[in-house]
Amino acid sequence: MTPSTVTDATSAAPAGTRGDTRPAIAVTMGDGAGVGPEVTVGALLDPAAYRDGRPVVVGDAERLRRAARALGVQADVVVVPDVAAAEFAPGRVNVIDPGLLPADLPWGELSAAAGHAAHEYVRIACELAMAGDVQAICTAPLNKAALHAAGHLYPGHTELLAHFCGVQEVSMMLTTPRIKVIHVTTHIGLIDAIARIEPGLVERTIRRGAEALRRAGNPNPHVGVCAINPHAGENGLFGYGEEAEKVTPGIEAARAAGVDAVGPLPADTAFFLGGRGDYDLIVAMYHDQGHGPVKVLGIEAGVNITVGLPVIRTSVDHGTAFDIAGTGRVEVGSMVEALRQATELAGAPASSGS
Repeated sequence: MTPSTVTDATSAAPAGTRGDTRPAIAVTMGDGAGVGPEVTVGALLDPAAYRDGRPVVVGDAERLRRAARALGVQADVVVVPDVAAAEFAPGRVNVIDPGLLPADLPWGELSAAAGHAAHEYVRIACELAMAGDVQAICTAPLNKAALHAAGHLYPGHTELLAHFCGVQEVSMMLTTPRIKVIHVTTHIGLIDAIARIEPGLVERTIRRGAEALRRAGNPNPHVGVCAINPHAGENGLFGYGEEAEKVTPGIEAARAAGVDAVGPLPADTAFFLGGRGDYDLIVAMYHDQGHGPVKVLGIEAGVNITVGLPVIRTSVDHGTAFDIAGTGRVEVGSMVEALRQATELAGAPASSGS
């Protein structure tokens, strides 16, 4: 990105302008020691940033200024007290700044202070969403170890958001230009994941994924559901009947509810077919079953969507990348796409489906 990118951005009127129906988006800066500040600035200076939405960062203003210098771009970083006070013009980055980061925070080093700040940015964004001040949340990456060092013992962003929004169960969906994947289980060990999978959870995950695609404009998504075992158990040769006990009844219940779902499918076949376009969505049973293919097929433009919250939430599909933080070498495309999808989904009318 170059400074000229800023001047090419689409101008937009201040947030308080009468009749402005663009959704407001809370953009959390993530871990200040990682690449979060850089991808946040990069996304807000993208020409499309204010075209269809009104993004406001929850983060640290001075850190964002340092990130802009690292990227070699010009950015007018302005602290605002709330979303209503934000103005949207080319080159401007509006920030709600709770003042939590130390001025001398180094780039690329694990920091409890940065972990706590990232936690608070998410909390504030959820409060804004629950109050109706924003219609979606878009998150830059936080660091789980830093989060834990600060005493916030959550497996990751997804669980943190669910906690602050008062939701017991959500699903992680990863989207790339070639494939979309939703997970039945995520940040738990493989043995625990298999134990947790049961027909009701499989059904709810399928239905949440199908509803998310309907909201995005696909009225009848074709869903492929992975098996747990190799070759989908191959008629009992592999595993202990998990497909028949845990997966198939969930698929049948989702189909009875009107979802075009197929499976259980051998995972290697399902992702091959999904990658060539046979399925609109693949349902993965556990974390690595879904994440591995996604990262091969398009992590650079990948977006993480939390499905099941009372608010839209999207995120980059990469981590804090401490090894390149503060160098200006980070690719901002995933954050640009995450912001675009947050705006698109927040602006779409809710479907009448489940």
